[in-house]
Amino acid sequence: MYTSMRMKIHREGRNILFFLILGLAVINGSIYVFFHNHFVSISLLTISVIFYLLVLNFFRSPRRHFVGDTRNVIVAPADGTVVAVEEVMENEYLHEKRIQVSIFMTIFNVHANWFPVNGTVTHVSHQNGRFMAAYLPKSSTENERSTVVIKAENGQDILMRQIAGAMARRIVTYAEPGDECHIDEHMGFIKFGSRVDVFLPLDAEILVKLEDKTVGNMTQIARLRG
Repeated sequence: MYTSMRMKIHREGRNILFFLILGLAVINGSIYVFFHNHFVSISLLTISVIFYLLVLNFFRSPRRHFVGDTRNVIVAPADGTVVAVEEVMENEYLHEKRIQVSIFMTIFNVHANWFPVNGTVTHVSHQNGRFMAAYLPKSSTENERSTVVIKAENGQDILMRQIAGAMARRIVTYAEPGDECHIDEHMGFIKFGSRVDVFLPLDAEILVKLEDKTVGNMTQIARLRG
């Protein structure tokens, strides 16, 4: 179970939004003063408002609180659509077979990322790479990405990977090795949509399927054994 609280603006977007509205105000004011064309001024103002609202939408950050027993629970680290649920070989860090659950975020989804499980962060790394469309399977290993490994309370390692995409060129990761992490806490942010992969133990009970919609920090995607 979960509760959802009021919306706020994510800290990653505050400076961008401030300078954007300042720039748009200067441009619109200049057009109005120097051209004296009401049709052009109103058209530009309308386009500016729509553009600003779209950018504002990118940086919304709902305050969410998961309610219930979080033991052995894996929650979705992001809003989006499940695009992969499959057994794979994770070769970058774990070097073992895992169940990969991938969530693709569009530019219309919330871009904040949450910790998927309670535990301790044991590894954080960043790999440079390409910026191909994040919904492609090979983006998981070829795109720019950040990897976070969490030692869950039951002792199992859970790997989460933030993946850049064709538009998402900036990954922000707050996690650091040694941090105690909990469901409800932000782990990072990916600007302008992309993809998040979670690599789970083979004996985990998977609770989602392809094309399912997820809500970050709310949707249970799996349950660990023991």
